[in-house]
Amino acid sequence: MRWLDMPPVWLAACLLAGWLQARIAPAPDLGLWADAGGWVLLGLAALLMAKAALQFRRYRTTIIPGESPDALITGGIFRYSRNPIYLADLLILAALGLIWSSLLALFLVPVLFVVLDRRFIRYEERRLEEAFGARFEEYAGRTRRWI
Repeated sequence: MRWLDMPPVWLAACLLAGWLQARIAPAPDLGLWADAGGWVLLGLAALLMAKAALQFRRYRTTIIPGESPDALITGGIFRYSRNPIYLADLLILAALGLIWSSLLALFLVPVLFVVLDRRFIRYEERRLEEAFGARFEEYAGRTRRWI
């Protein structure tokens, strides 16, 4: 697998760009509410990731994009979002953008959204549909892709 085919690489690149912008050309401090909101979003992201990772472990299927899934996870956090880890990635970027007062990081949230959707999610959902057929279609019909 190429390193560009790993979502954490894309998140890390966005975080690095946002952090560098905050250090090189700092924006005005967004204030205490932005900091508090950032920490809340960061906590929510950690919770989403942990719950999703536990589900992958429980069902003994891969968490690695591009690998063949052994199970279709539809319970737990996956009842509410088909992509809680990708949602957590966006929350992390937004959270740290608020905490660092990085306007670039906040601008990159929708950019990362598009990258995750087009480069990873659509491909993964095609693989799930091929592997699980009608079960995946039924799940996708009742559970939103993001929230």
